[in-house]
Amino acid sequence: LFAVVPFGIMLIIEDYGTTTALVWMVLMVVFTLIINFLNIIIESRSAETELSFLPVVLIASGLFALNYFEIVSFSTLLANGINAIDANPILILIPLAILGVVYYLNYTFLMKKLYVDGSLKAKTQTASTSDLTWTRRFGTIAPFLQLDLKLLWRNKRPRSSIFILIIGLAYGLFFYPNPVYQGLEWLYVFVGIFVTGIFIINFGQFIPAWDSGYYKLLMSQNIKYKEYLNSKYTLMVMSSIIMFVLSIPYVYFGWKILLVHFAAMVYNVGVNTYIILLAGSFNRKKIDLTQRAAFNYQGTGAVQWLVGFPLLFVPVGFFFAPYKFIGFEAGVATLIILGAIGIVFHQKLMRFIVTKYLNSKYKMISAFEQEN
Repeated sequence: LFAVVPFGIMLIIEDYGTTTALVWMVLMVVFTLIINFLNIIIESRSAETELSFLPVVLIASGLFALNYFEIVSFSTLLANGINAIDANPILILIPLAILGVVYYLNYTFLMKKLYVDGSLKAKTQTASTSDLTWTRRFGTIAPFLQLDLKLLWRNKRPRSSIFILIIGLAYGLFFYPNPVYQGLEWLYVFVGIFVTGIFIINFGQFIPAWDSGYYKLLMSQNIKYKEYLNSKYTLMVMSSIIMFVLSIPYVYFGWKILLVHFAAMVYNVGVNTYIILLAGSFNRKKIDLTQRAAFNYQGTGAVQWLVGFPLLFVPVGFFFAPYKFIGFEAGVATLIILGAIGIVFHQKLMRFIVTKYLNSKYKMISAFEQEN
């Protein structure tokens, strides 16, 4: 209302017609309410399974793509609809009917959840175990690696990090086929970092909060912090390599894209993994693994928002400077060299990061014990 009413008054003052302005204001309020009720329904439904939000994401992405590539202009359809209602006000009953339907659905759904036992249901599941014996080849970090893999598979919130890989892998399709972005080779770096590092970004930003429920117990055991962090590092490296391999078909849009993706993968392995681990030493937010995956911002703090800048935009800057003054190959080489340096100095970098975690150990234990 703070936006709609003043703008509607300006339409009346500018002599767009009182009736037209009133119709527009009513429709904006109706559309806002429809979106609000739909959002409540979608968010509530997403709590049931970690996959329930994927159809919504796919449908929204499809509609966006249709409008973006001008296959179907939804803005034009919306404008024509508003003009039709303005010309024939009786048609306003259509959006009002839609509003009534979503309100009724929202009302009935919330009424079912009103009682304490309303959301309880009997659920049986066949017990199963996963064969993780292959992780033994990683030596002393194997127990922690198994713990992380079980955590990813058995809990809603971290399991979303796996399914989000599908979205990350398809991210390039929003840019590479579009002629508008052809020639913007610096943009390939941003996309490449995102595609090959989506797991690093999504999973890594909550290290070590994933283990916050039993962090005190974990730290009371006779374990080495270096092995604990190396297991996280290994998992992120594996994900980046796998995502690069899966993104190889992007070579269809040009060999430069494949080369940038390789450079981005090396940079993610040699630089971004250490940045994300270092940022984790400042993490003080607890995560409940049993909570829903979609639309869940639990555990998100200033660290998670701030770490996004060096992860995504700094490599673009590293690429752009030599690319601008020397050429494309120089920009790619810069990313590869920076990543290679990080890989070579892995032991020293990990010792530094371990020291930061040890210094913050008791602060994190205390923070993770807090429920709010």
